Amino acid sequence: MNAAVARDPFMPRQPRGMGAGLGLALLAHALLIVALAFGVSWRSSEPEGVEAELWSAVPQFEAPRAVTPPPTPAPPEPKRPEPVAKAPPVREPAPDPQIAIEQAKREKAKLEQTEREKAEREKAKRDKTAREEDERAQQRAEQTKKKQQADKERAEAEKLADAREANLQRMLGQAGATGGPAATGTAARSSGPSASYAGRIMARIKPHIVLTDVIDGNPIATVEVRLAPDGTIIGKRLVKSSGVKSWDDAVLRALERTGQLPLDTDGRVPGPFEIDFKRRD
Repeated sequence: MNAAVARDPFMPRQPRGMGAGLGLALLAHALLIVALAFGVSWRSSEPEGVEAELWSAVPQFEAPRAVTPPPTPAPPEPKRPEPVAKAPPVREPAPDPQIAIEQAKREKAKLEQTEREKAEREKAKRDKTAREEDERAQQRAEQTKKKQQADKERAEAEKLADAREANLQRMLGQAGATGGPAATGTAARSSGPSASYAGRIMARIKPHIVLTDVIDGNPIATVEVRLAPDGTIIGKRLVKSSGVKSWDDAVLRALERTGQLPLDTDGRVPGPFEIDFKRRD
């Protein structure tokens, strides 16, 4: 470089000479050897740090320090269960064959006893059921026999009562009978009216029939009549209508107007009897 070039203020200065430095170095080595020779006590120590400043010809500025992100913590490893030490298996002593045989015999005998008791209970239950069924069948048979005997006795009693009643009626009929030699009945007298009685009562009632309406045909009205012992009409009932209301009403009004009918030929009145009333005879 030329001397004319301006000196950079930041450039380090060149050393002036090596003589002084070399002398100082030799002096230092000599002193060190003397110290070692006279038994300087050795001891170890950590070297002290040395600081030095470095200068560059061109000024440079330091860059910012790179920031290292904190490391991501690793997930904790699952805790493995500690193995449990298994106890060594206890070896049971081998069973005695004789004891096993005796135990099997006792169990077999117990089972057989249980089966026998169960069979006995079932047999007793069946026997009890059979006895109860026989008793019920016997009771039913006795009840049926008693009922048949009672029915038979009742039938015989009714038969005897009917026979006695028939004999009594026959004797009463024979004592006061009014029929002829050819009569076959058992009553003292006939209950129905004589052959001429119907004509006599019709002749008594017809004059009282008053009919104001004109009636076509020949309607027939049947009326039941009940009489008192003296022949007084005490009841009348239309048994069969003629189909013509005016004719039915006229017949019932005629009976009311008549009031009393003649006695039969034997001097008495028959029981309730029916009379047919025709418009034209």
